[in-house]
Amino acid sequence: MISYPAIIKYDKADKNYLVEFPDLPGCVTFGRTLEEAKQNAEEALSGYLESIFDRGFKVPPQKKKKGKNIYYITPEPSIEIPLMLRLIREQENLTQEKAARLLAYSYQNYQKLENLKLSNPTIKTLQKVLGKLGKRLIIKVEEKKKVSRK
Repeated sequence: MISYPAIIKYDKADKNYLVEFPDLPGCVTFGRTLEEAKQNAEEALSGYLESIFDRGFKVPPQKKKKGKNIYYITPEPSIEIPLMLRLIREQENLTQEKAARLLAYSYQNYQKLENLKLSNPTIKTLQKVLGKLGKRLIIKVEEKKKVSRK
């Protein structure tokens, strides 16, 4: 799972919850409520990661932080899954070409799995890819709180 720590604090002057990702320079947002701030943080994080990914920059490491105002934010699945595949492949010291051979995929088909705009793997595909990389797919379903926008 990919998640980054965000500092979310209420600003009395602005009457908003301000969100900052300390490990991701310039990745900031806000919300009128804590839940809205968290939802906006997910969107901001997803956009930030997509932007650096598209420009070929290295995905920043996920650091652990603790504290009263620290919340771990996960990007949208369409961003998280291709990034997760890339990070796992890199941890295994594999190029995309070697990963494709390991899976008996064409190089182009494997590239699509790590492409934020083209990636849309089935659960079966994810199980196969992760299994070959020594990982296991676990799906976690969570309730998403509704944010009312007044």
